[in-house]
Amino acid sequence: MPMLDVYIPDGALGPGAEAALVDRLTEILIRHEGFDPADPATRAVSWVFVHRPAAVHVGGAPADAPRYKVVPSVPEGQLDEQGRAGVVAEVTEAVLDAEEGAWPRDPGRVWVFPTEVPEGHWGGRGRITPLAAILTRLTGHDARRAGTLAARRIAASRAARSRVPRGFTG
Repeated sequence: MPMLDVYIPDGALGPGAEAALVDRLTEILIRHEGFDPADPATRAVSWVFVHRPAAVHVGGAPADAPRYKVVPSVPEGQLDEQGRAGVVAEVTEAVLDAEEGAWPRDPGRVWVFPTEVPEGHWGGRGRITPLAAILTRLTGHDARRAGTLAARRIAASRAARSRVPRGFTG
């Protein structure tokens, strides 16, 4: 159940290209979370908020080509290191494809910030939804298995965040 904030400058994409991009971004996130992108129930809880910056500046001057920012938010434990890297790569390609050659193909114009919402902080419908509840659909509605899977994913996510980043010389 991803939530996406997508910043697309005014006029950067045609209406058809933008609609196709939003659909593709939704599919990418759902797939990386481990769900079926074709499932209507999963798509119904996958929201995209399109933000329209009137202007984007680089180094204090108006940008010479569109710049994009995509912030996919998922419950803690839904994206491991490989999943985050896959999301960044696929979202970047999807945005550049959506331009349909109107601008030079430059991945440096697309920034993607996958964000995990800590366990106990994913709220909607007036309540907090723990990861185990979200994962029950992946386990055939086996609550015990979903709880075990959620605990394993959250523990792995926290362990990964506590490691020293590669290349860090501190």
